[in-house]
Amino acid sequence: MPLDLLLDTAALRAAFPALAGPTAYFDGPGGTQTPTVVGEAIARTLTAPLSNRGIGSTSQRNAGEAVVAFRTAYADLLGAVPDGIVHGRSATQLTYDFSRALARTWVEGDNVVVSRLDHDANVRPWVQAAEQRGVEVRWLEIDPGTAELDLGPLETTVDARTRVVAVTGASNLLGTIPPLRTLADRAHAVGALLYVDGVHLTAHRLPDLATLGADLFVCSPYKFFGPHCGVLAGDPALLATIHPDKLLPSTDQVPERFELGTLPYEVLAGATAAVDFLADLPGVAPLGGTRRERLEQTHAAVAEHERALRDRLEAGLADLGDRVVVHSRAADRTPTLFLTFPGRRSADVAQGLLERDVLAPAGSFYAVEPFRALGLDDDAGVRVGLAAYTEADEVERLLTGLAALV
Repeated sequence: MPLDLLLDTAALRAAFPALAGPTAYFDGPGGTQTPTVVGEAIARTLTAPLSNRGIGSTSQRNAGEAVVAFRTAYADLLGAVPDGIVHGRSATQLTYDFSRALARTWVEGDNVVVSRLDHDANVRPWVQAAEQRGVEVRWLEIDPGTAELDLGPLETTVDARTRVVAVTGASNLLGTIPPLRTLADRAHAVGALLYVDGVHLTAHRLPDLATLGADLFVCSPYKFFGPHCGVLAGDPALLATIHPDKLLPSTDQVPERFELGTLPYEVLAGATAAVDFLADLPGVAPLGGTRRERLEQTHAAVAEHERALRDRLEAGLADLGDRVVVHSRAADRTPTLFLTFPGRRSADVAQGLLERDVLAPAGSFYAVEPFRALGLDDDAGVRVGLAAYTEADEVERLLTGLAALV
């Protein structure tokens, strides 16, 4: 079957003004392009009557409705409940806030567990909180040969004094998807929490907190067609046991106690529009059902499309032989590949691609620990990320460019 028949990419791409230009965007792991409907939702909310939340005027009700719609949409997306949805400026900010709040209960002899697979946003907040409380930091290591977590020592690494296991849902550098259920079961067996950085995972797999076993789960809507912000999901009963710093007159109600200051109602509306866009994705035949059911259908179609494109990309890279090293090797992974080029600077390769209107940036992408574990030097590598709107001919353009450059 031709690759583009798995998803009508022409119909999908028509929703994105940026995609009318010549650039082929392979930088989705750093943030996707945005459809018109998301921008319109932001503008419509911002320019309509709008005040702080209340019930006395249309402007007050508009603000309240934007908050309710946001919490409901992200409950549907993440397999959570609306009262367990927290807005934040970014996933990094949310993780810092929650690590500090949780650390208040840690005492000498406790430990927290982080992984070498993670973006630094799910490492440094926990490491710094542990240092401030004088508790031990333990590491889940990765095998550079497979790009997967080494869970052999899991039983001894996560023990009765572990308070939090912080791990990625999917590596933003390598695409590796670790076995979250295994990690969750071990953490819960000893009374620890599982905190999941789902920023990269949510762009490619539809999460479900109960299935994954995540106690707290963060994501970033701008990685799946939304505006720049962060979202955290958790059980409201768990959130009620966590006490953040807050202003004296601000509410202590969950989830509002974690949201500092006036909410950006227009950003919430844009984030909600992104979920609705995903649920009724152009290019996927509508099948009906609840928003969650429609999200399941569209995510399945996109996953099939991305998997077919990844297969073609990997076959083309294999044809380049030892001129390209593909570090993304895990059995279960997203359509994100991290590449290095023996004898060539990755920055030069990325620049050469850009001159061919192919955007696949070079760097380490804040993935400090996996970058070190791979034993890479400061030259970094090129990250190629496929998205729902990626077309087969764009993959061919990328491969042609790489063949010419290396």
